[in-house]
Amino acid sequence: MVYDKVNKPIRRIDGYEKVTGKAKFAADLFFPNLLYGKVLRSKYPHAQIIKINLDKALAYPGVKAIITAKDIPNNKIGVIIQDQQVLAQDEVFFIGDGIAVVAANTLETASKAINLIEVEYKELPGIFDPEEAARKDSFLIHSDRQNNQVIHHRLRKGDTEKGFQDAEIILEREYSTPFVEHAYLEPEVVVAVPYEQNSLVTIYGSIQNPFACRNAVASALKVSLNKVRVIQNHLGGSFGGKDEVISSMSVRAAVLALKTGQPVKLINNREESILESYKRHPYKMKYKIGATREGKLVAMEIKCLADSGAYACQTPFVTWRSVVQATGPYELPHVKTDTYGYFTNNIYTGAMRGYGSPQIIFANESLMDELAQELKMNPLELRLKNIYHNNSITASGQKLDNHTVSLEEVINRAIKESDYINKYQEYNKIQSGDKKKGIGMAISFRGCSLGAEATDAAGAIVAVQRDGSVLISTGLAENGMGLKTVFSQIVAEELGIELNRINYMEVDTSVSPESGSTVASRSTILGGNAVKLAAQQVKDKILAMIAAKYNLRKENLYLKNEGIYEKFNPQKIISYEEMIEVANKEGIFLSAYGWYKAPDIFWDEEAGQGNPYFTYVYGCQVAEVEVDTATGQIEILKITAAHEVGKSINPACLKGQIYGGVIMGLGYGIMEEVETYQGYIRNTNFDEYLIPTIKDKPDLVAIIVENPDPYGPYGAKSIGEPSLELTAAAIANAVAQATGKRIRNLPLNLERVLLGHALSREVNHDV
Repeated sequence: MVYDKVNKPIRRIDGYEKVTGKAKFAADLFFPNLLYGKVLRSKYPHAQIIKINLDKALAYPGVKAIITAKDIPNNKIGVIIQDQQVLAQDEVFFIGDGIAVVAANTLETASKAINLIEVEYKELPGIFDPEEAARKDSFLIHSDRQNNQVIHHRLRKGDTEKGFQDAEIILEREYSTPFVEHAYLEPEVVVAVPYEQNSLVTIYGSIQNPFACRNAVASALKVSLNKVRVIQNHLGGSFGGKDEVISSMSVRAAVLALKTGQPVKLINNREESILESYKRHPYKMKYKIGATREGKLVAMEIKCLADSGAYACQTPFVTWRSVVQATGPYELPHVKTDTYGYFTNNIYTGAMRGYGSPQIIFANESLMDELAQELKMNPLELRLKNIYHNNSITASGQKLDNHTVSLEEVINRAIKESDYINKYQEYNKIQSGDKKKGIGMAISFRGCSLGAEATDAAGAIVAVQRDGSVLISTGLAENGMGLKTVFSQIVAEELGIELNRINYMEVDTSVSPESGSTVASRSTILGGNAVKLAAQQVKDKILAMIAAKYNLRKENLYLKNEGIYEKFNPQKIISYEEMIEVANKEGIFLSAYGWYKAPDIFWDEEAGQGNPYFTYVYGCQVAEVEVDTATGQIEILKITAAHEVGKSINPACLKGQIYGGVIMGLGYGIMEEVETYQGYIRNTNFDEYLIPTIKDKPDLVAIIVENPDPYGPYGAKSIGEPSLELTAAAIANAVAQATGKRIRNLPLNLERVLLGHALSREVNHDV
């Protein structure tokens, strides 16, 4: 079907204000009598707080108030498990734990005052390795729990013992991934304003999930939700990172604002951001795989350990997504998978773009290349023998029969564009000199939306004003991915109007429909459906009104090109402006609320089986590299990324998501690592925490594969996270071909590539 506004690369509607500097971010906000807050953080990764003396700090000129844990009505918050201290009360559990917060007339005053706070500690031993935390004889990090285990998810299919008995070759490998920083350009900022517009407190800020933030503040203050208002400002990046940390900051600012009766702004500098904000989970993964000599997979056994750090945060959900996807998109009769999360005294870990998938895709796709090498088979051939197709049964027992399984299509598109087959053969030959080239691939499938881990639904309001302009309001936030533009295109398509008539309102929890968190690549498929449903209701009112006025059949009318037309009649019946006048005169309300609930799915936690997602997306990335074997330097020459997205609402925005995701995946693969030692963070700024720059950008080809999905608006699905998940694995496979060395620990930095570190167990069983 040909659309007028949908499936078109329309310019982003928020682009102008951002490139001209007119967009207001949280740091740009100022209020009368504004105070500035600063947080005193822990001196140790694990310690008992003996005494806090605030006297000197309170006496410092310009200091208005100081709060500690005793000032917070409910000091424990958390989206899943309420175990995160807003401020440490009796014990600190990681180096970023806050002890006290100062509010002062200036930022400089607040910064000086926190150094005057005297804290007496008793340093305690810590646990900094999840394997140590898992031992039965380890001490309890949180004394109110029976052990240090946050969560254990299992998946069971078939009989792995029988499967390995039937296998002709068995490989055992271990892989690991590190802590990773979100590295958004805008550090966290919140402003709390007391007693504004009938709210007890209003929070403005760089907030990814405004409703989750509101819930945390209301819970901490022990007030009803309607007493707390949260308004999202423009976001200078988040990638999952501005959730729990922002909630904690918002509570601190709110308590100070209510204590002083003045607005309070909390803004982290880069060092504070890296110290306090949660990271991507480090994983330790053990894989055992069995196959026939012909390359048919028969069994897989997986054990993954995730470091949750000091608090549970998102670990229960992150590890659940990992267990669902741990085998990759491959048909296997026998599977046993266990993923665990454990508390440690490291910095805590939470949501980051990919949400439990990048870790296991790196391991699983590295393993597939290693198996191909053992079988003396091309990695492409091995994958094609085992991938999902229509009606395949997944590891969790789900039959893929309700959408197009596009794996083979994305593989073929990426392979052709990258010339993988010829280059793989060429680079397998002996290469002279220090610089060696290699090419590698990785594939994936990913469930759309939150999945069976939570009920998933979203709402939207579409309101036509008296002059014909349109307001859109949803609870889903524009985090930089083009959501405002995509939702505006959907409304413009349904109402047959131009985008300049539409204004997408910023999320305001007092008026926007609660729609869950803007995470899990769920905005287009969930929010887009809600917006479409609301717009369709408005359209239905318009068509009914005009049909009655002109004595026409409503089903023969349609909206397009700023007017109403009748099928088989090229003449416009009435213009959009005239239609608005009719509605105004007749008192017809042209607003509607759309609510979309995801299709029912289920998961049996004990059996480790079920339909965890109602639909999936598929991807293939191919990386071509050149490695200087004398220095360990990797140059990424080209990355080809083919992704099936259902239907693209805006191809330009979609390609932007692929480009951004691939560059983040490149950083994950070859350079990014938050370095910790005994709970302390060694690299707290971008001079030592390396992220890709424009000079690291390779030749990048984005391929959009469209197979409209029955559940998506116009068939659209997801792309935000899948675009990141494959890159590190594809690069690792390319580097292995170039160097002849398999590196099983991310990142593939200079030291690992040069010295060929394979810090993991390698066992081959030739049965």
